[in-house]
Amino acid sequence: MNIFSVFTQHVRQAVAELGSDGINVPQAALDRVVVEAPRDATHGDLATNAAMVLSKEAGMKPRDLAEKIAARLGALADVAKVDIAGPGFINLTLKASVWPKVLAAAVSAGDAFGRATVGGGAKVNVEYVSANPTGPMHVGHCRGAVFGDALASLLDVAGYDVTREYYINDAGAQVQVLGRSAYLRYREALGEMITIPEGLYPGDYLKPVGEALKAKYGASLHNAPEAEWLPICRDAAIDAMMAEIRKDLAALNVSHSVFFSERSLQAPVDKVRASIDTLRAQGSIYEGVLERPKGADDADWEEREQTLFRSTAFGDDVDRPLMKSDGTYTYFASDIAYHKDKADRGFLDQIDVWGADHGGYVKRMQAALKAISGGTAALDVKLVQLVRLFRNGEPVRMSKRSGDFVTLREVVDEVGRDAVRFMMLYRKNDATLDFDLAKVVEQSKDNPVFYVQYAHARCRSILRNARAALPDLDLSPAVLAAAPLDRLDDAGEIAIVQRLAQYPRLIEAAAQAHEPHRVAFYLYELASDFHSQWNRGKDSPHLRFIMENDRQMSSARLALVQGIVTVLRSGLAILGVEAVEEMR
Repeated sequence: MNIFSVFTQHVRQAVAELGSDGINVPQAALDRVVVEAPRDATHGDLATNAAMVLSKEAGMKPRDLAEKIAARLGALADVAKVDIAGPGFINLTLKASVWPKVLAAAVSAGDAFGRATVGGGAKVNVEYVSANPTGPMHVGHCRGAVFGDALASLLDVAGYDVTREYYINDAGAQVQVLGRSAYLRYREALGEMITIPEGLYPGDYLKPVGEALKAKYGASLHNAPEAEWLPICRDAAIDAMMAEIRKDLAALNVSHSVFFSERSLQAPVDKVRASIDTLRAQGSIYEGVLERPKGADDADWEEREQTLFRSTAFGDDVDRPLMKSDGTYTYFASDIAYHKDKADRGFLDQIDVWGADHGGYVKRMQAALKAISGGTAALDVKLVQLVRLFRNGEPVRMSKRSGDFVTLREVVDEVGRDAVRFMMLYRKNDATLDFDLAKVVEQSKDNPVFYVQYAHARCRSILRNARAALPDLDLSPAVLAAAPLDRLDDAGEIAIVQRLAQYPRLIEAAAQAHEPHRVAFYLYELASDFHSQWNRGKDSPHLRFIMENDRQMSSARLALVQGIVTVLRSGLAILGVEAVEEMR
C-alpha cells in the first residue's frame, strides 16, 4: 500500500470533480500534482502542491483553489483534518485507522513492498566505473562503482528496464603507454635490470604481466621491433588489468551486464566516421578555427583549421574539435559514436557516472547526444566527488601495490564490502566524502552501516526469541498481517509505521531524482526509530515486543518488527549491503 499514490489519486479526483463548479483543469496538468510527507511533521501526515501548480489552469488564486480541493478531501473516510498553509499548500492529517492498514500491507507484500511502477518498463542504460584498464582500481573509482550499481538497483526496483554497462577504454594513447610499461616488465622478467622512465606506469601490478609474456613468448619479443611487440604487450596488459578490475568489482559486489570495447567503435566498421558523417549531413559539422581559449599560453596555442562540431547550437559553450592534427579522432568523437551506439540499441534514457574532474565535459556530451539522436535521447551525467581517505583522522596516501594511490581492493579487504558500500552512499554523490577506515568499523550509533545492520539483526533476534517464548504462535506474514494491529497505539509504534509508509514514495522519488543516497538516509532514520523503541521497552516492560501474557499484543508488535525487517532488507538490497541475521 502506497498511501502517497492512493492520495495522489484522491487529489486528482477531487480536482476533476471541480468541473461541476465550472472549474476545469486539463487532464495532463494533473501529472504535476504531488503528494508527499510535509517537511514539518506537526503539519500533518501528507501534503500536496495541487492548488499551487494548478491555479493557472483553473483560473483561480492558489488559496481559493486550495479551499475547494480541501473541502472534498475532508470528506474522505481516512482523513481526520485538512489545513491550508501559506499561499495554498494543503496538509492532511489521517485517521489512526489508516496505519494498521499500511502495516498489514507491508507485512503481506514482503519483498514486493516498495517496488514501484513509475519506470513503466522504460529502457535505461547506466554506465559506471569505466576505469581505464591501465592499473588497479583506486578508492576514487570505488565511489563511482558503488553509486552506479546502487542507482541501477534503485531504478530496477522502481520499474525501469535497466542495463548496467562498463565502457572499456582500450584505444588511444594511454593503452599504448600501458603496452610499453608491460614490455619493460617483460624485460625485467627476462633478468634485465630496468628503470621505469617518467610517463610510464611504475606500479608492481604489471610484474605478473611481464612474467606471463616471458612464459608465452620466451625471449622472442626482446629484440623484435616495437611494431611487433607493442600490440602483443598492450593486449596482454589490457586483458590482465580487466581481469583484475572484474575481481575488484566482484569483491565490492558490483556487477555489469555489458562490457563495451572502445576499439569496437572503429573495427570492423568505423562507427566514429559514420557518426561524424551523420552530423555533417545535418549541418552540425564544419571546418573552422576556434578562438584561443582564455588563459592559454601563446607558445602552446596553435591556430589551425579543424573539423568542428557545432555544439553551441545544442546548449554547449563553444564548438568542439573532432579530429586531431595527426588525423586521428579526438576522445570526444569516439564518445559521440559510443553514445549514438547506445541510442541505436534503444537506450534513449542514458545515465553516465563520471568523476568530478570531468565536469567540464558534461555540456558537450549532452549536446552531442541531442544532435546525433535528433533530440530523441537524453543524457544525465552524475558527477561523483573525491574520496579523502583517513585512518583515525590521519590521511592515508600510499599503496605498496600501486606505488602512488590506495587501491579499491585494499580498502575492501581492510573494512569489508558492506562498510565501503554503505558509507560511499551515505553522502550525496556531488559532495566530497571523508572516509575514515577506523570509524567505519566502529560498533556505535555514529557508524551508520553498523547501526542499520544492527537494527535488522536485532529484529531477527526478536523474531527468534518469539519462536522460543511462544512456540505455537504463527509468525508467518499472512497471520501477522491479520493481527490486531489497531492495538499499536504507542507514539513510538505509530511513528515507526508512519516511517514504513514513506518507503514506497521514497523509492519513487529517489529513482526519479537518480539519488540512491536517499535510501541510505532513510534506512538510518528507520533504524533510529526502531532502536529508540527497543530502548524504551527496556525501561518500560509494557512496551516490549514480546509479551508472553498477551499473545495478541505480541502478534501486533511482531508484525511491526516484521515490517521493519521487510523494509530494511529491501533498502539494504538496493544499496548492495547484506541484511545480517546477527551481529558478533
